[in-house]
Amino acid sequence: MTVLVRLAGKATSWSRSGKAAAASGLSLFPQRHGVFRRVRMEKGSSKSGRGALIVLEGLDRSGKSSQCARLLSYLEGKGCQAEGWRFPDRGTSVGQMISAYLANESQLDDRTIHLLFSANRWEKRALMERKLLGGTTLIVDRYSYSGVAFSAAKGLGIEWCKAPEVGLVAPDLVIYLDVQPEKAAERGGYGGERYERIEFQNKVGEHYHSLHDSTWKVIDGSLAMEAVEEQLRELAMNCIQECQGRQLTNLAW
Repeated sequence: MTVLVRLAGKATSWSRSGKAAAASGLSLFPQRHGVFRRVRMEKGSSKSGRGALIVLEGLDRSGKSSQCARLLSYLEGKGCQAEGWRFPDRGTSVGQMISAYLANESQLDDRTIHLLFSANRWEKRALMERKLLGGTTLIVDRYSYSGVAFSAAKGLGIEWCKAPEVGLVAPDLVIYLDVQPEKAAERGGYGGERYERIEFQNKVGEHYHSLHDSTWKVIDGSLAMEAVEEQLRELAMNCIQECQGRQLTNLAW
């Protein structure tokens, strides 16, 4: 059975097995000091009935996309109003520039591509807030933390990398799928995009670890898919229940 998922800018069919079918059309995926703090929104926040913003992060080929699809199907089966989003959203004009860069079809300065990734998230900020306040839970495949970790791994100053993310909606939960780059490299399709190099992924992982804060939960992504899925389900359901009555907040320093 196939579920239609709105993926941040384009409708994509996700199968129950977690694999994406062809996309079509435009419509809409040791703990250290916290990097982002949360700032209460002054306007438009709902005191009850809102959706949860749940973000999955991890290195390339860590299983994020498959687990996002599986988690979405599970939540829908439980009667939850939910959507799957993915960043970058390659369906927008900005996203198409990013897609060409990732596929090694264009060359851009490191700062330019970082700001394009951030702009891609900002394109969806207003819609994201409306969805959440309207009661829709969003399961998001990559978010601000990816942008910071990947750009910092290229040598850009981490404080500079964080700055464009200030004001985006803060996640209620960040789940990091922890997989060693060597293990991820064994998975199908590895090496097809610009950043899929083991040495670089090791640097990304180091910066991810520096971004951990109290909203993060870490799951061993090398476990069997079903074991990872079970942990994700529990974390997501708890988050959806716990965020009821809490206001949305913004990312800030």
